[in-house]
Amino acid sequence: MSTEVAPKKRKLPVLKLAVAGILLLVVAIVLIRGTDVRALGGRGMTLIREAGPWVFFSAMAILPAVGAPMAAFTIPAGQAFGAQLGLGVVIGISLAVIAVNLALGYWVARYALRPVLAGLLKRYGYAVPRVTPENALSIALLVRLTPGPPYVLQAWILGVAELPFRMYMIVSWLAMVPWALGGIILGQGLFNGNFGLALMGLGVLVAAAIGVHWIRRKYSRREN
Repeated sequence: MSTEVAPKKRKLPVLKLAVAGILLLVVAIVLIRGTDVRALGGRGMTLIREAGPWVFFSAMAILPAVGAPMAAFTIPAGQAFGAQLGLGVVIGISLAVIAVNLALGYWVARYALRPVLAGLLKRYGYAVPRVTPENALSIALLVRLTPGPPYVLQAWILGVAELPFRMYMIVSWLAMVPWALGGIILGQGLFNGNFGLALMGLGVLVAAAIGVHWIRRKYSRREN
């Protein structure tokens, strides 16, 4: 049985832009670590704070379902609202909002824009797997843990494939938790110039990457 998701696929431009943007952010902060790091994104952070948590987290719930990088929200979330709400509350809200976004992405892919997204996936060479009761969990894990496809593209693949909603939500949310935690902590550390906290966030991301590699290899062997 084959659960290959993307044979001979072309990379989407949004992936390149997202990765480049994150790398440029990290490199820029590292290069200017001798300056006041908090001033780097001061103006943008002020605008986010002035808009308020309702606007920010509402955008976080909606925009990644149509292509915006989730990292664009998790990285500034702690710095923007940690002082107002507390970092623990920001993390809790973010994880709840991610669940809402996952559900929205599933609805968009399976119902609202299914024909459009199915055509888009085909155009970029992403095969939609055939889901059965026997392979549903393996497909969910392999799609969510496959390096390369952006967050939103993974949701589209699973939605168009009609993966059962409950399994989709559980696997997708659990797969996102360590990345969200790492991103929020990393962003808080980078924007504050607290490189100990930034290192902690980076450690969470590295641990997540190692875990993803191990789980994917385990399920890939099971499918072969």
